[in-house]
Amino acid sequence: MSVKFEKETIRDTTNVRGGKHDIAHSVGEALTGGKGQTGYLAAYLQQLQKNPLRTKMLTSGTLASLQELLASWIAHDRTKHGHYFSPRIPKMAIYGAFISAPLGHVLISILQKMFAGRTSLKAKILQIVVSNLIVSPIQNVVYLASMAVIAGAREFHQVRATVRAGFLPVMRVSWITSPLALAFAQQFLPEHTWVPFFNIIAFIIGTYINAHTKKKRLAALRKKVRFPHFD
Repeated sequence: MSVKFEKETIRDTTNVRGGKHDIAHSVGEALTGGKGQTGYLAAYLQQLQKNPLRTKMLTSGTLASLQELLASWIAHDRTKHGHYFSPRIPKMAIYGAFISAPLGHVLISILQKMFAGRTSLKAKILQIVVSNLIVSPIQNVVYLASMAVIAGAREFHQVRATVRAGFLPVMRVSWITSPLALAFAQQFLPEHTWVPFFNIIAFIIGTYINAHTKKKRLAALRKKVRFPHFD
């Protein structure tokens, strides 16, 4: 009797202790798929291989709109109705899905084909150089032009002025982050995951820059209201 009771007690205690671990384990398996490779991440990677462009478009559109929403929340930039969902959010989703993703898909595919099968250190460095001198400038010009249109620019000279003013600052950020991101991708990621990975990097950096810009704009507006004679 005592032996049976002791075994049951030990078994019950083990189940209680393992409760939190089981929950964390279940969440981890749901995300990664565990050994069966049936989780959300595994399903996403599978779609990325089966339908690469469509998956990249959905990813980029979602991240671009979420970036705008998150930056507005961080900067406390509300619309006149008092909420954070501005008309820029769907426009950013359209930009991410129909401009950024297809462009990145084409440019990165060309870059990968140029260096297919070349795994030497020299080839990897050359790939980073080509990315920074050709791929990044094209992407940044398109990004700045798109942001100008989203901000209300309708004339060509307005778009050109925005590109000229923002090109070097954006390229400086690219020249710092792009080599690190590409070197990481070369070493650790399969090629079909490069574009979503770069999208995540751009999402983090873009959210920070966007929030910082919004804070500066709001501070300038508050200063203008407080000291109108300085205008």
